[in-house]
Amino acid sequence: MRRFNRTRTVGLAGVSALALITAGGAWAQDAGALVLGEGLDASLEEGDSRDDLGAPYDSYTVTLVAGQRFEVEMRSDDFDAYLELYGPDMEEPVAVDDDSAGDGTDARLRYTATADGIYTVRARAFSEGAMGPYNLIARERPPAPPEPEPVALALGQSLDGVIDDADPVDDQDVPFDAYRFAADAGERVIVTLTSDDFDTYLQVGHLRDGVFEELAFNDDDGESLNSRLVFATPARGDYLIRVRPLSTSESGAYVLSLQPAPPPPEAARLTIGDSVTGTIDPDTPVNDEGYRARLYRFDGREGQRIDIRLEAEDFDTYLVLYRDDGPPPTRLDDNDDSDGTNSRLTRTLEGSGTYVIEVRGFSQTVEGDYTLSLAEIAPERPPVPIAFGAVQEGVIDDKDPLDGQDRNYDSFRFTGVEGSRVQVIARSGDFDTFLRLGSADGEFEALATDDDGLGEGTDSRLNFTIPEDGDYVIRLSPLSEGNEGLYSLELIDRGPAPVPGSILVGATARGTLGEADAAAGDGSYFDAYRIHAKAGETLVITMVSNAFDAFVIVGREKDGNDIEVLASDDDGLSDTHARLEWEVPDDGVYVIRAGSYGQSETGAYALKVERKP
Repeated sequence: MRRFNRTRTVGLAGVSALALITAGGAWAQDAGALVLGEGLDASLEEGDSRDDLGAPYDSYTVTLVAGQRFEVEMRSDDFDAYLELYGPDMEEPVAVDDDSAGDGTDARLRYTATADGIYTVRARAFSEGAMGPYNLIARERPPAPPEPEPVALALGQSLDGVIDDADPVDDQDVPFDAYRFAADAGERVIVTLTSDDFDTYLQVGHLRDGVFEELAFNDDDGESLNSRLVFATPARGDYLIRVRPLSTSESGAYVLSLQPAPPPPEAARLTIGDSVTGTIDPDTPVNDEGYRARLYRFDGREGQRIDIRLEAEDFDTYLVLYRDDGPPPTRLDDNDDSDGTNSRLTRTLEGSGTYVIEVRGFSQTVEGDYTLSLAEIAPERPPVPIAFGAVQEGVIDDKDPLDGQDRNYDSFRFTGVEGSRVQVIARSGDFDTFLRLGSADGEFEALATDDDGLGEGTDSRLNFTIPEDGDYVIRLSPLSEGNEGLYSLELIDRGPAPVPGSILVGATARGTLGEADAAAGDGSYFDAYRIHAKAGETLVITMVSNAFDAFVIVGREKDGNDIEVLASDDDGLSDTHARLEWEVPDDGVYVIRAGSYGQSETGAYALKVERKP
């Protein structure tokens, strides 16, 4: 919790001066400011704002000018410090830092502003439940040293170097060394960077109007913290290699090598129905991403459904499927671990023509034998139309199509309207039901799943809010392969999500959770209440129920029916009753969700909101 009563925007005296950074807080005390070079003592506590994972955080704002270089440092003896920086009107961080402030768990975030505007710093712990006091300090950093002339590097050459404080820094304030090499169009080179002192990071690119433009990069070769990059030059000319550590706090000696790359893989011919064996070893050709790879080309027809399996005992396999319509070919799908470390792809071909299978390992330098098989399997049946309110009875048997986990399934199609809620219930006395729901466009990909959501043994109940108008597909299968039997499937239109009610501070709301209420992603029901609250006041929210395990959430409404969780409680009053003390961060309207902790729980409850004296 910040010991200030509001968030202040920090102004700059100019591009060269960061005036101050202030904290927005929940205690009604005098506002505190962190002047350049002076520290702020604060604390993460129960009443702080919460992120989507429920972790407490404090927010700070700073106004920056494009090109401004600054750093924020967070130190704590009680938890692993973690910093996030958000750009103007951005929902995703533009920079994060965990442990860059030395050898411990303190954080130091450095950033060069890309645009004028107000930036937001979030100070939190790396672990969700950690809290305690911390110190925060902001500093402006001097302009970066000029970049020296890159060192010439010839093909076949290796050089020793050192990253230290005398090196220039990039836009993320990471020190680097620069090298230059010349190449013809289409020339393939392999760049390796090794170090015993730091986690290496390689970049290849060129200068455009004096600014480095990255064309390819590599962090880890898959076996170590060293870097290995295969690069095919797009045109004749000079290229730059940047050698750097992964983070700002690392330095030390390194070895850089530039060598001719092995030739790209040539595709062998494969016929549907074939099974072939092969080997990946140091003599295997290398693809453009630096992986040892074997290619296989086959002909397929539109609508044909194929099953590709890759098995190996010596390495973690990786499959990629391409449409040979390039160059470059179109990447269609990939798979890592369908069964342990073996890979499998099932797909309905989009058109007639030539396709390419790439066989490789999950890391760049694997070795070992493998078996690849390509088979045609039964085409997917067109999904059976199902109407809202209908109950469909059927049977799962070995005549049904198989999914990627060898489970037979039946599929059903319906049309949904954006914002409406649907519920799908599957029952069977013969097998453990499993439900998946996805878009009808393209290859099936589940948007929501459910196993035992009905709360009655192994039957399923899936609740889903339609994200956009269109057709959707329900897949019903056993949870495990080899099971079959009779089932029933019901599709229910639950209408639009209920509009939140309202509750006043000092009031008690009595309600009942039931199947008509809104449902969270885990299948638990809830009622929503809007409340007006003032910054600095502490609210005590109590929810009791003798019918279910009560669960309370307070947050802000987001787009659609989503919520930004600021605080939550399960058993704060007793084993099944909730009690939450929450300090309001800003004046405004908030939403309280009064719900159940478990799936499909229903019954009466009482919700009370009080102001803590």
